[in-house]
This record gives sequence, structure tokens and C-alpha cells, in this order.
Amino acid sequence: MEATALRICDLRQKEVINIRDCQRLGYVADIDFDVCTGCICQLIVPGPAKFCGFFGREIEYTIGWRCVKQIGDDVILVDIDTAKTCKKCAEKD
Repeated sequence: MEATALRICDLRQKEVINIRDCQRLGYVADIDFDVCTGCICQLIVPGPAKFCGFFGREIEYTIGWRCVKQIGDDVILVDIDTAKTCKKCAEKD
């Protein structure tokens, strides 16, 4: 199987879906990568909006690269326990 090139901007246009419970998590907002190796460590996906899309977000999902099962044309399939991968967003002053 031939590997294809994938840009970070391509990842941001794909919706992340958890195959464990078929939940739509959102779109990739950022990535965490190892500077020494250049390998992706985690995908960061913002959680649901607080109130009607206003006032920001309370949580974000940090999804380890090992949890990514498949990357398709439109979606990224992951297998995660959402309770363990969500973390509280830092409050901005």
C-alpha cells in the first residue's frame, strides 16, 4: 500500500467520529507533534459549544495518534473513551 501525503490543513477539513459510540466529535483544530521526529502525537478537537455556540467551549478532546483508526476523504475515524480524552479548556483572563 502506497502512503499518500496529508497536510495539516487537510486534517482540519475532516470531521472526527468516534467509532465506539458513533458520536460526532467535531473537526480537528490543532495537532500536537514531536519536534524531534516530526511525528503527530495527538489531534486536538474542540468540544461542544457552551450556549447556542456563544461563550466558547468548556472542553476539548485530545486524541492520541494510536487511537486514529482510519482517515477517509471526509472523516477521521477514532476509537476513544470520550470521558478519558476530554479535558477542561484553560480559562482566558
